[in-house]
Amino acid sequence: TLITLNLRKNEIDAKGAQHLGDALQNNTTLKILDLFDNKIGDKGIEYLADALRNKATLTTLDLTSNDIGDKGAECMADALRNNTTLTTLYLQYNRIRDKGAQHLADALRNNTTLIELDLFKNNIGNEGAQHLADALGVNTTLTGLDVFLNPIQDGFRIHVEELVARNKLKAKS
Repeated sequence: TLITLNLRKNEIDAKGAQHLGDALQNNTTLKILDLFDNKIGDKGIEYLADALRNKATLTTLDLTSNDIGDKGAECMADALRNNTTLTTLYLQYNRIRDKGAQHLADALRNNTTLIELDLFKNNIGNEGAQHLADALGVNTTLTGLDVFLNPIQDGFRIHVEELVARNKLKAKS
């Protein structure tokens, strides 16, 4: 039974992501999908998001360094609104800006499954950080949110980190 699929650095593009999305719709065993450093982009993420929205059993999805921007973040946010299995999502080293962060934050208001969201080294600014902080005011499930190396002023970043720390304390009690 296949539980983990590592497809790092395979130059998978939107067409490849479409095939993966189709396969995920029929898969009941895969838990971890590692797509680190591919070329999926915003179009490819649509196919993966469709799978997550429907029948996917994934708990961890790594989309680090895949040229994903605000549109891709919006697709992923739409999937997170309905998904009840994904606990860890890596979106490091992409092109997500404030608008994409806002979409993700809106999804976090309702999602009670995701525990870790990694947005390290994107293009999220103070506005996006504020949206994420506002979502953390409602979402107490998320205990890991990395916004380091984004163009966020220290005050905003520290506020987000404090809210995540609060969630960690609640999770332990």
